[in-house]
Amino acid sequence: NAFQVEYTPDVQKGLLLACAAAVAVHILFLFLTAILKKPLHLDVIERATIIYSNAGILVIPLVQELLGQEYVIYSSAYIAVQLILIWTHCKNMLCEEDKLEWKKVLLNINIISIIAGVVLFIFRIQLPSGAQDILNNMIGPLGMLLAGMVIAEVPLKTVFTRKRSYLSAALRLLIYPVFVLILMKIIQTFTVIHDSKQILLTVYLASITPACATVTSMAQLYDKDAAYSSSLYVLTTLLSIVTMPVMVGLFEMMV
Repeated sequence: NAFQVEYTPDVQKGLLLACAAAVAVHILFLFLTAILKKPLHLDVIERATIIYSNAGILVIPLVQELLGQEYVIYSSAYIAVQLILIWTHCKNMLCEEDKLEWKKVLLNINIISIIAGVVLFIFRIQLPSGAQDILNNMIGPLGMLLAGMVIAEVPLKTVFTRKRSYLSAALRLLIYPVFVLILMKIIQTFTVIHDSKQILLTVYLASITPACATVTSMAQLYDKDAAYSSSLYVLTTLLSIVTMPVMVGLFEMMV
């Protein structure tokens, strides 16, 4: 549905910018995590939590409200890049394997949806207005319901009393976003697209969100500490109520 916008050269350039920025952000996250892994004794759950954000559930409704439906298309760039890494790098990190399962990457329902959207976008095929209205009105409430279900399953006492969790939360919500902010400033300096700031904001929003819920599902699947992963998801989600407005304010001032 995000791709149900007019196909123009500006949108094409914006998509390329969003993709390039999303790739740059993930390279930065992987680089920082590789450096901090030994000094901070980061285990596999903490590394996955720090690198991968909740870029879909929270970002799409935020972009809809802050920038408008026409900018949601640029959020898809970050989601696509992250999904590929989740089913390659993240999966192999959690299951401790080197083998890449490209079938799971290419047949992931989110990737299929993005590819379908791109096809509709390129061939300028518009969905019926009723279908668009349903999709627009559904994504926000569904995202909040999914987040609420995970929060409801985790005892808040265990979330707030584990001191180690605050290190991962600080890295995910504060430290890494500051580095992304510098990166966005550099990219914006060398970009001539007229609405590049808004496009980069969609990428920035995706990078500063709480921990990725998919990491918890994968931790369960591959017999890792799913309880700890779920706890980090809840902690970062609750703390992001404060940190995300602050980081967006810094973006508005600096970029």
